[in-house]
Amino acid sequence: MSSLGEKDLQQRGYSFTSHPYDYRKKGAEAAAEALGFPLEQMLKTLVLELSDGRFIFLMAPGHLAVSLRDVSRQLQVKGAEMAAERDILRLTGYTPGGIGPFGSRTPLPVFIDLFALEVPIVYFNGGRRGLLLGMDPEELVEAAQAEIVDVTRQ
Repeated sequence: MSSLGEKDLQQRGYSFTSHPYDYRKKGAEAAAEALGFPLEQMLKTLVLELSDGRFIFLMAPGHLAVSLRDVSRQLQVKGAEMAAERDILRLTGYTPGGIGPFGSRTPLPVFIDLFALEVPIVYFNGGRRGLLLGMDPEELVEAAQAEIVDVTRQ
């Protein structure tokens, strides 16, 4: 069964790999462990609510912490916070643990942390729990029409 994320990428002619796994726990660490992938190559896809009322996708490496202060500063808003689960489901159609940037009910702007460009391939949720997609990070930026930000810390 294809996910909405896979279908969206296929329709637009992008190259990616598909990696189903036995989903047991939310988080990049659990997915990396299940598939034997390096955590540094795993991207978590977060939905953030900005103080101006907008919602965005933020993709960041699984082993790094996101600084909401840096998100706010770089996007020139007063604040940013994790979106409520009800808003995530309403806007994207995805449940936490399966949020991907493609095939969302409502298209949201995508921001990708700069560190993601330092690895040869990145893995991210394909739009359902238990499915990761792998792509060249530069191609991911293009496919998602993403803006690069520097918002993570060790």
